[in-house]
Amino acid sequence: MLEEEYHLNYFKSQGLIRKICTKCGAAFWTRDPDRELCGDAPCVPYSFIGNPVFKPHSLDEMREAYLSFFESNGHTRINRYPVAARWRDDIYLTIASIADFQPFVTSGVVPPPANPLTISQPCIRLNDLDSVGRSGRHLTTFEMMAHHAFNSDDEEIYWKDRTVELCDQFLESIGGNLMDVTYKEHPWIGGGNAGPSVEIMIGGLEVATLVFMSLGKTKNDKTPVELDGVPYYPIDLRIVDTGYGLERLVWASKGSPTIYDAVFPEMVNDLMVSAGIEHLLDEPEFTKILGMNAKYAGMMDISGSNLVTMRKQVAKNINVSYEKLQSIMEPVERIYAIADHTRCLAYMLGDCIVPSNAQEGYLARLVIRRTLRMMNEIRMDNQLFDLIEAQMRFIGLDSFEQKLDVIREIIANETEKYNQTMSRGARIVQKLAETYKKENKNIPLKELMTLYDSHGIPPEIVRDIARDEGTGVELPDNFYSLVADLHSESEDEVKEDPYTEIRQRISALPPTHRLYYEQTSDTEFEAMVIDQFNDYIVLDQTLFYPEGGGQPADIGCLVSKDSMVKVISTVKIGEVILHKIKGDSIKRGTPIKGLVDENFRWTMMRHHTGTHILLHAAKEVLGAHIHQAGAQKGFDSSRLDLRHFRHITPDELKKIEIAANRLVLSNVHVYTEWEDRTKAEQKYGFCLYQGGVPPGKEIRIVKVAGDIQACAGTHCRSTGEVGPVKIIRVEHVQDGIERVEFAAGLSAISYMQKTDDIVDKSSEILSVQREVLPSSVERFFSEWKEQKKTIENLQKELVELKIQSLPGEEINGVLVAVYEVNASPKELVSIATGFANKGGVGLIVGGDEKIHVVAASGIENVDAGEIVKTVCNILGGKGGGKAGLAQGVGKDKTQIKNALDAGKELITKFI
Repeated sequence: MLEEEYHLNYFKSQGLIRKICTKCGAAFWTRDPDRELCGDAPCVPYSFIGNPVFKPHSLDEMREAYLSFFESNGHTRINRYPVAARWRDDIYLTIASIADFQPFVTSGVVPPPANPLTISQPCIRLNDLDSVGRSGRHLTTFEMMAHHAFNSDDEEIYWKDRTVELCDQFLESIGGNLMDVTYKEHPWIGGGNAGPSVEIMIGGLEVATLVFMSLGKTKNDKTPVELDGVPYYPIDLRIVDTGYGLERLVWASKGSPTIYDAVFPEMVNDLMVSAGIEHLLDEPEFTKILGMNAKYAGMMDISGSNLVTMRKQVAKNINVSYEKLQSIMEPVERIYAIADHTRCLAYMLGDCIVPSNAQEGYLARLVIRRTLRMMNEIRMDNQLFDLIEAQMRFIGLDSFEQKLDVIREIIANETEKYNQTMSRGARIVQKLAETYKKENKNIPLKELMTLYDSHGIPPEIVRDIARDEGTGVELPDNFYSLVADLHSESEDEVKEDPYTEIRQRISALPPTHRLYYEQTSDTEFEAMVIDQFNDYIVLDQTLFYPEGGGQPADIGCLVSKDSMVKVISTVKIGEVILHKIKGDSIKRGTPIKGLVDENFRWTMMRHHTGTHILLHAAKEVLGAHIHQAGAQKGFDSSRLDLRHFRHITPDELKKIEIAANRLVLSNVHVYTEWEDRTKAEQKYGFCLYQGGVPPGKEIRIVKVAGDIQACAGTHCRSTGEVGPVKIIRVEHVQDGIERVEFAAGLSAISYMQKTDDIVDKSSEILSVQREVLPSSVERFFSEWKEQKKTIENLQKELVELKIQSLPGEEINGVLVAVYEVNASPKELVSIATGFANKGGVGLIVGGDEKIHVVAASGIENVDAGEIVKTVCNILGGKGGGKAGLAQGVGKDKTQIKNALDAGKELITKFI
């Protein structure tokens, strides 16, 4: 980044000078002419511990001080966004305040909700998970207080000078001394954008970052700037993207040993009592060691250091033995991490994230299991749910009381799964450890990652079991951070566009007028052919719905004066709709009449509207956490995938079906309208995005009773038009996802008629009335089981009789039985093993279509497998097995005598 980017008029007017840090070589600005260091760790230690640099503030006080300050300076305060980034398809969690406005605001597609604005956004970042509790400053969840301005060529709100000036004024308003502040130059790159940024340091702590987003990776006709070897191009918007750490500002205002003591003082004390280490609080040396440890540990990066080496260095710096520092800090660090993690879970579960093995659910489970493990390690008396509830109350999450029962059940389920994983995991790890021990190798990191991802087995358990088995593991100190990084972003593959050539062909065509949104119940229309090529026809307007949103494309036909063609599929490419046809084409400029298959269209409309109805019913029965994970509409039936933390019970399924049909019978009007994206999000929240995130400045809102979604499909005009909704089955497709298959309208009636036919046919076969079918089936099944037992007993007796009727002969003192017997394969095995159990050898063959061969040996020298191979080879078949019992088949019945003779000869040779 060019140096002149940082030569601000504000710096000059305030008398700041630019210096180069004598330790790290970074450029920074300061009011202190004698300052030689940039003010950032590890160049300097924390100087605010025990010596606060701001007036004391609680979290609530600091947040309000910030928001009020920027409100008084012309910014509009807006509410926080959820920590589950439902409006994004590239990340799962909200990682920064600017993420609230990506990609549509930052790309200029839609205007911001206010300009300029200020917000305090809870963010979750798990890439430093292993540092939480250890460094004294890292958190999984933090509030990024921010002010944003979106500048364009048409409107300049404010840029660099005003941004830095506002920062200084705010720091002064909370008691900061600007002589202690340094402004470190640091080019920023992230999310496809870049720009110069200034990191704000005071007391050795970074408290804010001021980013001036002005570059992007998308190529344009402007002169690029190369960053890390990658060209970035000036973008149309110049965005002030700031981030002030609420918790860090509070920490610096209190001067406590760690950020955890500043943010969670009461919980930390309670947890220390629960863990039985509250006596440390009474030791005078404890607070001193805690503060000195934080002071120096904050200068070290766990992600790039060995924890033991780091701790030894800290111990040396504070003049305490490594063993003493370890014994004090290890349980305390776990308590700090538990306090942090439970707040993270309060936000995750409060914002309706369901733990699972995929996407944001995976990250929630990662934090839950890490918290459970640490609680077990320090033998805490607390229950995880109680800690999460306490955090929710402290945070003041909206409507959390209504979610507590569901969250309690989620935590109970996750705890049970964790315990099952621990008991099952020991056996898996033991086998793996034995394998690597034989190879004289440690279990590699790749195996640890697989064990955690596939089986949920923590690496600490692997390490302990491996040690007991006599081998080691490659376990880095930042293991959980590596796991979180792998699962923090969407891994959807970029698929090759199959319509590249077609896009070029239709690029000059006007947008197709979409009649299917205006005339939802119509199936006939008139239009003009404006292009035709290959098997495609483009019309100026159409009623044919193109495939999308889990809804198949309409089918039908196009009729002209001279010909008719079938429409077998419809696709939307950009703003142009293509009709794929079968039959002779229709020339450009020809007027046509379009006929949409009425039965197909109405079935799709009923199933699409039924999806909304079922989702609403599922939320009503199961809870507000229910979120659509996918949907596919079909003709005979459709499916709806739901995020849910356990299997849906049959009773719950009935309740959902009743709730859905009650909504149908109420004949509620279905509303559809196009709305500005930002206004729609503010009005309805981010549950809008159930079936994905549609592009564009405006989105189509569909309201079906309490279900409000951004949806592009075709729908009925009222719920009454859907007709009956029948749930066919529920399937557990993956952890945290329940698939509900259903039918609506005539498809539902067809399914119910088929079910009736099955019942009637079953009643006819059993010669009973429908009403008594269940009891009759139960009686027949009980009788069948009894008869089966009787048959099995008779078969055993028959085998015994056959064995008695086959005396065998004694060869060299060994009882040998070689016979052809008319019996089932199972009986042949019983007969052969009967002789083996008497210390002899049995070779028995039999069968109708195929010749089954069984050999059983009760003596060491006779290998049944070799015998069967020899016999089957003569019979033109194959066989084999173990030395004690072997089986095979043959097909040449004329060779049975020769085969048995050869088998007997081989047995005699073995004996």
